[in-house]
Amino acid sequence: MNIETMPFKKAHHGRNIKRLREMLGVKQEAIAIALDMTQQNMSLLEQKEEIEDKILEKIAKVLNVPADAIKNMSDDVTVSYINTFNDSAINQGHFSPYYCTFNPIDKVVELFERMLKAEQERNTILEKLLKEKK
Repeated sequence: MNIETMPFKKAHHGRNIKRLREMLGVKQEAIAIALDMTQQNMSLLEQKEEIEDKILEKIAKVLNVPADAIKNMSDDVTVSYINTFNDSAINQGHFSPYYCTFNPIDKVVELFERMLKAEQERNTILEKLLKEKK
């Protein structure tokens, strides 16, 4: 059997959108709002086997995945893609939790003290200029 005669199961675009959306933790409503449609219309899109390219591109942009991922993924490939996506994102620091090594309030106080010192220095210069003019 050569590659031209091998049976390929056509990807179900709507199911792939739903699968990707759920794996990424995105609600239907969030995509619907981004596409300026109702949540019910988004639900109907997820039931369609084939979705036009223009809409797929918009959905892919909202999910931050390539449109080809929605068009061509099978069940096995979807899970593999998401794991690869999350691994690379974590390695690049996008989804890693932020651990603050300082107290933000201390930084605000420090900034305030610097601003106060600068204001006092400016006042001293202005007072000196006023005394010179008298």
